[in-house]
Amino acid sequence: MLKPELAVTQALGEKPAYHINDLRRVTASRATAYRILQELREVGFAEQVKEGYFTIRSSLFQPFYLWPYLLPSLAALKRARYFGLSYNENDVRLARKILRGVVTLDYRAYELTGLQKPHMLFVYVEDVDRAAATLRDRKFWEGARGRVAIMPQVGPRQNELQRLYLDCIAYGGRSTLDAIAIEITHGEELDPNIRGTFRSEDVLKVKEELGPPEPGARGG
Repeated sequence: MLKPELAVTQALGEKPAYHINDLRRVTASRATAYRILQELREVGFAEQVKEGYFTIRSSLFQPFYLWPYLLPSLAALKRARYFGLSYNENDVRLARKILRGVVTLDYRAYELTGLQKPHMLFVYVEDVDRAAATLRDRKFWEGARGRVAIMPQVGPRQNELQRLYLDCIAYGGRSTLDAIAIEITHGEELDPNIRGTFRSEDVLKVKEELGPPEPGARGG
């Protein structure tokens, strides 16, 4: 369950990394700060990088009402496993041939919007251990540097586009721009009640890079 008190962390503001004292300033005590950090880590919004220091996904700064819809994406990302072979685009091409699953984030967003060159291949698979074994059979190594990520299918997948949109928001960073592009180019296919909130400068940047819509194109 997401506690409304977690929303107080939005007062931190966005920056590359935080110290526990940053969190203490917006909570009642240092003990509360550590407890909230642990809850954010469990959900998938935060990651501790070393003692006392942590990072936060930019999706934390989305409206609190959207958080429950992001939980499946955050849970899947938290359990992602990364693999590499040559550590270049060849890894992605080979993985797409041998893995069975649903592609999301970078590559799927690029296929739909053409906004920004993809880098990491994220694939939802039915059995993560089996998919990992398949990659290892092809001499892939598991490690943080890999460009192929496999994730468990967490939560409902009735609407692939909606899930992709939420995945992009949940991942944050450059993927936020992909979410904006999806909303602009495929807005009519998204649930109007489940929308992210984006900075106006990011929306303008994406609109400029996408260019004018083609005649008859759908959008939000």
